[in-house]
Amino acid sequence: MPDVSPMPELLAQHVDGHLAAARGMAALLPAVEATADLLIETFTRGGTLYTVGNGGSAADAQHLTGELIGHYRRDRRPLPAVTLTTDATVMTCIANDYVYDDVFARQVQALARRGDVVAAFTTSGNSPNVVGALQAAQTNGAVTVLFGGGDGGKAAAYADHLLLAPSTETPRIQEIHTLMLHMISDKVDAWAAA
Repeated sequence: MPDVSPMPELLAQHVDGHLAAARGMAALLPAVEATADLLIETFTRGGTLYTVGNGGSAADAQHLTGELIGHYRRDRRPLPAVTLTTDATVMTCIANDYVYDDVFARQVQALARRGDVVAAFTTSGNSPNVVGALQAAQTNGAVTVLFGGGDGGKAAAYADHLLLAPSTETPRIQEIHTLMLHMISDKVDAWAAA
């Protein structure tokens, strides 16, 4: 029988892990600010942000897009951002006619250009469809951003900007991704509302 910790102890471990990861964010503040500045420059030039991810990371990708098209905390104009996980017809067409590993790369090949940004959310950094999206983005001349964890996995090799949560645990990485995307959204909001 597996060793199961008492619930209060287990919940306390979550809090401790979260706080440790959040404390590690101090070292990432320059990279987070640089990513916000990158998006501001991209939107100033008329570029678009494309986001990708699987599972919970797909939700994070959609979250960032929602904050940019809607708004974070300030009333301001909508900004051009697209999440490539949301078109079920395109996703299933590519997965059926090619392979699931191509569901993002093929969309990036069709849409992303020089002057655009492709941001990938992944906890492992090793999902073939995410790695392929970043490769395709670089081939098209788009700038790439990786929201990852640990060492970034295989995707790190194709990222121009690395935002690696200071953890290797999926829940902690996703929590830090949310913190980072909120920080980025706050700075972009302030610029767009000015």
